[in-house]
Order: sequence, then structure tokens, then C-alpha cells
Amino acid sequence: MAPTPLRPGVYAPTMTFFDPSTEDLDVPTIRKHAVRLAKAGLVGLVAMGSNGEAVHLTLEEKQTVIRETRSALDEANFKDVPVIAGASENSIRGTIQLTKDLAAAGAEYALIVPPSYYRYATGNDETLYEYFTAVADESPLPLILYNYPGAVAGIDMDSDLIIRISQHPNVVGTKFTCANTGKLTRVARALHAIKPESPLAPAKSSVPVTKTTANHPYVAFGGIADFTLQTLVSGGSAILAGGANVIPKLCVKVFTLWSEGKITEAIEAQSLLSQADWVLTKAAIPGTKSAIQSYYGYGGYPRRPLGRLSDAQVKAVADGIKEALEVELSLPDVA
Repeated sequence: MAPTPLRPGVYAPTMTFFDPSTEDLDVPTIRKHAVRLAKAGLVGLVAMGSNGEAVHLTLEEKQTVIRETRSALDEANFKDVPVIAGASENSIRGTIQLTKDLAAAGAEYALIVPPSYYRYATGNDETLYEYFTAVADESPLPLILYNYPGAVAGIDMDSDLIIRISQHPNVVGTKFTCANTGKLTRVARALHAIKPESPLAPAKSSVPVTKTTANHPYVAFGGIADFTLQTLVSGGSAILAGGANVIPKLCVKVFTLWSEGKITEAIEAQSLLSQADWVLTKAAIPGTKSAIQSYYGYGGYPRRPLGRLSDAQVKAVADGIKEALEVELSLPDVA
């Protein structure tokens, strides 16, 4: 069965929630959070990404998170919101097996970073090309490349390599957490990435599509809420950002304003979004969970060894995003 099509819009790499005493999975909260994001207008969710603390979970727990996220969305009538799985291992064999395991749990796409444990053996273009194409050959899930140098010992794929890998029919997108909008522009243009409707969007290029085969239109994801509008201006398709766990409606608002051609208002909304996202970025996973706790009444803590914020730090995060949250909480649910 074909996966649910990816659409332009806002996606979130969802947090994984734990019982604060036992650190066991908090399944009701995982389900609740997924539905809240879908109601806010998000068009896709990533489970078991870096924000989801995938490195802290067993395979069985990863499958549970995928299964419960999918089930919660279906039961809330969000069957058109796909679940993308973070599915990275450092071997080709292990990554292929993980895509199969998570597909069995209900994932529809796989988000994959380059292998990096043996940085100097695997951080070259030919090895990376072999890794991604070999996984794509065997994965039951279409792949989204994840260019996140900060998580993979500084490996930063350039646009030429991304375009080359993306010729594979089972590679359908890239997430640019490198924040390089020039690179995003080149990839989006070469592969004719899908774009949101907007009177401000550039006219369709007459340059031939360099992706020769595909089973899905290409999706170019901005990887940080900090450059949502910049992603759209650069010809990108969507935003896939951790900040959308906390301020999803504000992220969607930037998209909506862009689509309506209201560039001045979009710039103002992006300014507010960037200010809040910087607070969350600096506070990382513990801070994002504390922000959810402060404003939505759930969130809890990461699994150790990630730490817990002090009361003063919790207050600083809440105060730092207060202006954005006032706007967020004033906006109605989209769905």
C-alpha cells in the first residue's frame, strides 16, 4: 500500500514522554501530544528522531511509540497525517532491519542520518552514497535524508551529494538542519521539490528535473523553526522543527501568511517565532519539555543522563517564550 503523501506544511519531531519516577514510557501523554499537534494544523509527525530521544530507547520501545502515535492519530480522525520514523543505525544491515521493524509498527517513511561512529571511515562522499542507496534498495519505507552535522560528528553533505543520492527512486526528501538555505535552494530547484501555494512563490523552473525516477514528489524540509519563512522563500516545501512541539500554531501561521501573500505579516510572525525558537534551542530537550509542562500541563523530563532544569531555568525558558506563547494560545485549532 502506498504511503500517505507528504504535503507542504509544518511537521514536528515529537518528544517522547516518560513517567517522572520510573522513566517508563508515558503512553497516554505520547498519544495526547500527537493529537494536539495534529489539531494545531501539523501535516506530519516524526517519531524517534533526535528530539524523541531515540538513542535512549530499546527497539521494543521505539515500536511502541510508533504504534501508539499512529493509533492515536487514526482514532482522532487524522489518518492523513503520516508518521515518519527516525530509523538510523551505523551499519547498512542494521539500518535496513530497523526500517523493517518500524514499518511493521506503522511508520510510513524513514528519516536517516549519515553513519558517523567511525567518522573518518564513513564521512566521505562515496561511502555515504553507498550507505544511503544500499539502505534505499532494501527499505520498505521511502527515505528522507537528514543532514544534521551537529549530531553526526560534523558530517555535512553538500548539495551535489544530496542530489546524487536522491536519484534513487526510494529517496523522497531531505531535512536541512544544517540551516544552509543556499544548499536547500539548490536541491529544491534541481529536484523540483513540492512547494506550498503562494502568489509570492517563484514561477516553476523550466530547467529539466534531474531526479530521473521517483515514487514520490521531492520534499525539501527546513530543519529549524528559526528559518521557516526563509525555507519558503528559498523554494522549500515544509518545515520539520522541534520548536513546533511548543508553538505549532505560530509555525503554521507563518505558512498561512506566506500562502496568502502577506509578506510583511509573515516577517513579523517569523521574527517572533525565531526569538522563541532560540530560547528552546539553547535549552535543548530538557527545556522544550519544561516549556510544554509550563504552558500545557504535561511534558515531564528526559531520560537520564539528560538533566533536569532548575526552577530558575524553568522560569527563564517560560519567560523567554512568553510573547510567542501568548500568540500561540490565542490562535484556534486548525483541525
